[in-house]
Amino acid sequence: MKKNIFYAIVFIFSIGTAFSQSMPEVELTEEWKDKIYELAPDKTTFPFKTKKKVLVFSLHTGFWHWVNPHTEAMFKILGEKSGAFEVVGSTDLAMMEKNKLKEFDLVIFNNTNSKPTYRNLFVDKLTEEGNMDSVAVWKKAADLEKNVINYVKKGGGFFVIHGGNTTLNNSMEFSRLLGGSFDYHPKQQPIHVRLVDPQHPLVQAFPADGFVHTNEPYFYKNAYAELDFKPLLYFNNAEIEAQRKGQELVDGVTYVAWIRKEGKGRVLYSSPSHNAQSFENPDLLQFFLDGMQYLVGDIEVDETPIGK
Repeated sequence: MKKNIFYAIVFIFSIGTAFSQSMPEVELTEEWKDKIYELAPDKTTFPFKTKKKVLVFSLHTGFWHWVNPHTEAMFKILGEKSGAFEVVGSTDLAMMEKNKLKEFDLVIFNNTNSKPTYRNLFVDKLTEEGNMDSVAVWKKAADLEKNVINYVKKGGGFFVIHGGNTTLNNSMEFSRLLGGSFDYHPKQQPIHVRLVDPQHPLVQAFPADGFVHTNEPYFYKNAYAELDFKPLLYFNNAEIEAQRKGQELVDGVTYVAWIRKEGKGRVLYSSPSHNAQSFENPDLLQFFLDGMQYLVGDIEVDETPIGK
């Protein structure tokens, strides 16, 4: 009951402060990391046998999310405090080579935003390096994309955070791997995130009536229409302000997080969060840790796609 009252207060406060402007940037300091460490779970929700190795891949060529280093730090804290994960970070494109990917049980794409021109992070970076002609660039980019897809199909875990869904935004194959592609987002605003099924093991951290946080409400395209995933979190479309003119959704829902099986591997997409302030919600930290355990196979859950 007290937790629900707290979220109601947060929501009321947010309405007056967050609709008009973005959240202020937070400096990544030892003090901030200590705060997140204190809020992080003391242990995993589900038992695990061995510590798993995780790559947080944070390369970007497009929009820079100031939260990127905070997100990497947060995942390192979750791994360290729980003892379940060894987490390393990188922005090196070479990490997408087969021999590198196979070193990890889980790969996290941390706001790996691509430029609007091609919406292809790999093409962007290879072109920037300037040591290939355009034909070779596109061939190599296709090979790297195939590496990621095959990594998951062979049993790897794949966790995509927020803007990471723009990595290969025009690739239908990548969109199907992830469950959808980025379309657009309205302004940042307080979003009431609700639980699709409060009994699902991966959302047990949250109150039954969900939670409120300030974020960009993402809308999706391409494979999203197929709904080939098990949704976990959503928002009501009618509650979202400043939608794209001519495309306003006044009923129905849009999903905020979901999971799906791909071959022997597992995928989790989570739109939260654009702001480091969201990591001060211990329930969200627990959700991320529980999701990591799902992705490396520590727990079996219902993955039944709603579109099938």
